[in-house]
Amino acid sequence: MKIERESLNYGIIGNCKSSALIKKDTSIEWCCLPQFDSDSIFCKILDEEIGGYFKIECNKTYKINQKYFRNTCVLQTNISDGENEFEVIDFMPRFKKENGKYYTPPEISRILKLKKGKPKFKVLYEPKLAFASGNTRTYKKEKFVVSIVDDKKYETLFLYTNLDKDAIINSYENELRENIYFVISYNEKINLPSMDKVFFELDQTKVYWKSWCYKTPTFQEYNNEILRSAMTLKLLNYEKTGAIIAAATTSIPESIGEVRNWDYRFCWIRDASMVIKVISKIGHTKMVKNFIDFILNIIPDKNEKLQIMYGISGEKNLTEKTLDYLSGYKNSKPVRIGNAAYLQKQNDIYGILMDAIHFQIQKYSNEDDKHEELWSIVKSIVWVVKNNWKLADKGIWEIRGDNMHFTFSK
Repeated sequence: MKIERESLNYGIIGNCKSSALIKKDTSIEWCCLPQFDSDSIFCKILDEEIGGYFKIECNKTYKINQKYFRNTCVLQTNISDGENEFEVIDFMPRFKKENGKYYTPPEISRILKLKKGKPKFKVLYEPKLAFASGNTRTYKKEKFVVSIVDDKKYETLFLYTNLDKDAIINSYENELRENIYFVISYNEKINLPSMDKVFFELDQTKVYWKSWCYKTPTFQEYNNEILRSAMTLKLLNYEKTGAIIAAATTSIPESIGEVRNWDYRFCWIRDASMVIKVISKIGHTKMVKNFIDFILNIIPDKNEKLQIMYGISGEKNLTEKTLDYLSGYKNSKPVRIGNAAYLQKQNDIYGILMDAIHFQIQKYSNEDDKHEELWSIVKSIVWVVKNNWKLADKGIWEIRGDNMHFTFSK
């Protein structure tokens, strides 16, 4: 298997609390649990040597093809040498339970589904908790494989599987004779899974995403591309609060080898407002209303100025620090967590938010019961704009020098 490091060609899975990035060769190289802005459990994308990953490895004679199950965020990787063949299926459970609440545990599920023959494979399981900042120790117990890091920050990862645990600890070659499951659980021991249970959660997760897509209009042109883009935007929605993050990652550089490497796991008012306008146009009203609630909740005082960005739970202090021990994506340092841009002034955010609110009121004028609260925000925004629009700012490019006058901000 030739590993191509020249592109960011990753599949993404998620459950609207967190997500994971998976390369074509099955390597999970980025995941933060239990939520988007948590510390990572795998971050090989930011350091090839110490970042940590989870990969199913075969010899070079096997060909690999990766795609999503149609209209889902479930990733399907087919591995075959012609005579032997199996699939790696990756997903994060998300479906509605009988009580009407969504089941979104801090888990990653991985299935090896035998298609034909007796494929040989190795499990390369190297979690590195807390952004690989401490010494992660992985060892087997009776019911699971456990990984802990306790010299910096106590965290625990449990891996449940029906594969011989020694095959995971020692990475020796296996022959796939039956379907295999892996369930990663963050900080929580769970009841011992079964193959049937994992397949059930897979089917339920597929049903959820297919249902979500069914509620999306069909377009005459580029329908598949539009659906995939819409699902990706949905994955970036932290459903608990309604926040929409700019990206699932931190410190992917704007230019390889340069220093403009930012943490985008936060909610930018500008970006999220643009997303919400698109989501509103394709009819997903619940996601739109959740974001409006997020805006209402982060401005308890209607005279309070908007920050350009907030944490996914409405945090206002997003202090930035660098992780200098990580080499960065393709040696692009530094790796950052937090984002000092939260202190910046960017005058354009008000108009874009106003546009989203206006669109919301027009489209759902008979359904929305928050018009008065929204009107209070609008009046506050108008007051701020009236008194600040002529002033210099950092602009949409978030320059880290002196304030300047930008056309886009006017």
